[in-house]
Amino acid sequence: MSSTPQAAQVVVVTGASGGIGRATAQAFAARGAKVALLARGEAGLAGACADVERLGGQALAISTDMADPDQVEAAASHVEDVFGPIDVWVNVAFTSVFAPFTEITAEEYKRVTEVNYLGYVYGTMAALKRMKPRDAGTIVQVGSALAYRGIPLQTAYCGSKHAVQGFHEALRCELLHDKSGIRTTMVQMPAVNTPQFDWVLSRLPKPAQPVPPIYEPEVAARAVLYAADHPGRREYWVGGSTMGTLIANAVAPGLLDRYLARTGFSSQQDDRPQDPGHPTNLWEPADGKGGHDYTAHGSFDDRATNRSPQLWASQHHGVLALGAAGLVVAATVLAGARGRR
Repeated sequence: MSSTPQAAQVVVVTGASGGIGRATAQAFAARGAKVALLARGEAGLAGACADVERLGGQALAISTDMADPDQVEAAASHVEDVFGPIDVWVNVAFTSVFAPFTEITAEEYKRVTEVNYLGYVYGTMAALKRMKPRDAGTIVQVGSALAYRGIPLQTAYCGSKHAVQGFHEALRCELLHDKSGIRTTMVQMPAVNTPQFDWVLSRLPKPAQPVPPIYEPEVAARAVLYAADHPGRREYWVGGSTMGTLIANAVAPGLLDRYLARTGFSSQQDDRPQDPGHPTNLWEPADGKGGHDYTAHGSFDDRATNRSPQLWASQHHGVLALGAAGLVVAATVLAGARGRR
């Protein structure tokens, strides 16, 4: 008796030309998904398409500025015209400015907020518009430990990620109230080795770097894939550094303020000299015309890890709880046995 082949999953990934978005598109492609790639950069989109097809998926590249709601809506419509109903929408696209607050202009602040926060809002609007009539679908918001804990030199980015966190929680409550079949979950990321540090607008004396420990984008992608498959959880934490930061911020935020005031400037700058001609992608994509494909990885492969035991723990709370309960029972039995001697 033959079984009916399962239709390929239709997935939209924003910011898919590089970094976490690129690695996430690759992860979905490896299991045969139809992957719509939304980004601005032509070279990056072409490379992402080649990745998806090489790994066994179907690719659809759509040049999209996530800060433009009309472009986002048009992209979603095009995806369903070509691939069919969207099953999973993953919001990843972001930008940033590395500088003290007083050195960031109002226009730059507005741009970061429009891409990082409103881009997620517009993407979620487009996804829900299509998922609600079917009462099915999953939306994954890729967040950061900085959605809970602000750090110096990244005020614009931290503010936008805090906004996404509040938006996600409010929307999740509404979906639960409506008993909706649509699920939304958020994945809080650690420092990841992505090209953002090669193309970010920076006014620091030295090149920007992720705060160690640094994880490879494939770790982040595996977390996104798992969250998309298990969206009942409100959020997932990736990396021991994320867990440690969020716990410390909940217990002693004032102490963490002082620690970051001492260490947050130096830990975000590499020892290499700053290249005055390095590209920036705030207003125009660094991988656009005349640019090159930056791929998923940044410049820190020699310092990044592709493993995260904490990620496994985050995904297996039930197993850990069962194991802990077993240890408690065993200890109780052993204590009882000793008491009867």
